[in-house]
Amino acid sequence: MKSAIRLSATLLVLLAQAVSAQQNRQSKAAAPPDEGPQTQDRQGVERVFIRRVQLPVTVLDKKGQPVSGLKQSDFLVLEDKQPQQIESFTESSESLPLYIAVLLDTSASTAGKLKFEQEAALNFIYTIARPRRDKVALGTFDDEVRLLQDFTDRYDLVDKAIRSIKKPGTQTSLYDAVWQFCNEKMRSVPGRRVIVIITDGDDTYSRATLRDAIDIAQRTETLVFAISTKAGFSGVVPGVEAGTVADKGDRDLERLCEETGGRAFFTGDMLALERSFSRIAHELRSQYIITYRPSNDRYDGSFRRIEVKLVNNRDGWKVRTRRGYTATADSASAQ
Repeated sequence: MKSAIRLSATLLVLLAQAVSAQQNRQSKAAAPPDEGPQTQDRQGVERVFIRRVQLPVTVLDKKGQPVSGLKQSDFLVLEDKQPQQIESFTESSESLPLYIAVLLDTSASTAGKLKFEQEAALNFIYTIARPRRDKVALGTFDDEVRLLQDFTDRYDLVDKAIRSIKKPGTQTSLYDAVWQFCNEKMRSVPGRRVIVIITDGDDTYSRATLRDAIDIAQRTETLVFAISTKAGFSGVVPGVEAGTVADKGDRDLERLCEETGGRAFFTGDMLALERSFSRIAHELRSQYIITYRPSNDRYDGSFRRIEVKLVNNRDGWKVRTRRGYTATADSASAQ
């Protein structure tokens, strides 16, 4: 009799374990498919697998003109030198909306260049942005970072905000401006993301570093373009011609743009700038969008270096995209 009772109790335990296992399987099956697998390390810290990385890619021929008509099979994506499998490929990004944030340097060092900055900003907007499709926001930075106009497709409101800028501040918080706009504005918008900075390039006041600014721009998939107001103004950098990278501030500005997939312009000539803006607009309309799932699928805080190559590269062709991202759990570049 006791033996029968023990056997019944054992059967009940096994049955309970089976029911629990079935419930766990059902719970996992019912989980949203986009949650991504999760594990815990020995310290109980949750690790989330990286989902996917999206890259805007520009291909330029030896004359600097965008190359169209390429296919997915023409591209090779490397992350930390390891080939990655392309998950999706968009041949033309023409239909995707642009979200453009224009950041004007209003520090004391740019006081005599405010009119040039305003005209450059307006020319950039009216050359790049497409009415009723692309949206523009405007911010300024000196001692503080300010949002003067949130994203809108009413460019007259941006025009009004730009022309309302009168009095400059003192210091230059350039990296804080990039960090704040990427974190608060660019992270959540649904289209392609572009920041254009109009500045003399010398940060004097930010809590964020150059590396911080590059990192968050890469993680939020934001292309950064810069227009330097330093060159072309007599007395600012003696002996330096327009188009020349003059000092560490210029080099840092160039690095910020290149590592995020954008470009820096060093000129005080508005006509030259207008031609450059036209080239940028053409490039943005000719970008390829490549998405892949990283083979290293953990948010471990490491920096992942990205390289995109052409399988059969022609002489003089160049491929431009952001140079990497930091694999942190809040990364908008890995969704």
